[in-house]
Amino acid sequence: MKLRKFNQVDVFTAVPYKGNPLAVVMDGSDLSSEEMQHFAQWTNVSETTFLLPASPAGLAAGADYQVRIFTPGSELPFAGHPTLGSCHVWLQAGGQPHNKLEIVQECKVGLIKIRQEMGRLAFAAPPLVRSNPSPGVLAQVAAALGLKAHQILAAQLLNNGPTWLGLLLDNQQSVLQLQPNLVALKGLVAGVGVASVQIAQTAPNLIARSNREARAFGAGASKASDTDAAEPTVEVRFFAPDIGVSEDPVTGSFNASLAQWLIADGHTPPNYVAAQGCCIHRDGRIHIHQDASGQVWVGGDAVTCIQGEVTL
Repeated sequence: MKLRKFNQVDVFTAVPYKGNPLAVVMDGSDLSSEEMQHFAQWTNVSETTFLLPASPAGLAAGADYQVRIFTPGSELPFAGHPTLGSCHVWLQAGGQPHNKLEIVQECKVGLIKIRQEMGRLAFAAPPLVRSNPSPGVLAQVAAALGLKAHQILAAQLLNNGPTWLGLLLDNQQSVLQLQPNLVALKGLVAGVGVASVQIAQTAPNLIARSNREARAFGAGASKASDTDAAEPTVEVRFFAPDIGVSEDPVTGSFNASLAQWLIADGHTPPNYVAAQGCCIHRDGRIHIHQDASGQVWVGGDAVTCIQGEVTL
């Protein structure tokens, strides 16, 4: 064991202790996977990350550093708030990206681009593969969540490294009033996220419009910073008892895949703000922006709450 630099940061918030905490070990280069997993279980926050030098292949492809991501129960190939929080810590420690326009993070899912704009970090959502869940699993998940069939407007399996089940519900109250049976939910899916969309008064018929029209609606908001002053129009909750997370305060990977799905199917404009965490006394904000090329960016603030050393 040795002393290693350690940070705990709060992600998807500009106010300490209102977002999703992340434990970051600055140097994990000589730790085994088992040692990393044990420490992540001990920290007992939703994710713990370990920063390492980029692999030779990653370095050749432009990676600035490598990160490994663990929940209390398992390693993840990718996760959103660990991506932003780890990058925040790496930059604070003096990290210098090869490309001044973006930072490139290597993780199990591949290379993730991160950019800075107006003081906020945003990651490029990884490619999404989505499919329809089986009716049997969907019915079991709905029962575990206490949902009636009419409350579920749409459902998709969303894979951008991890695979989550996404449910689009009929209204915000359905999302906020959920009291899931976590014991019944365990073993059905790795994680399930629920969301509702509140349509802005300036676009009351947005859901009915085609994807092309939805893109046109957002054409005037061409920068991520255009969402800064926007009120949240998407409410999100996420449950993953199988990986040791009862309810996640703010879930970057799910919000990334959710945004790709909702934008593609015309449920939201290409720029919006999502809220997550209020049912567990958090106030997370996720800033979604789709650029002219179609790439979805997921942005959020990060603040350092603890700096020090850990014996590991």
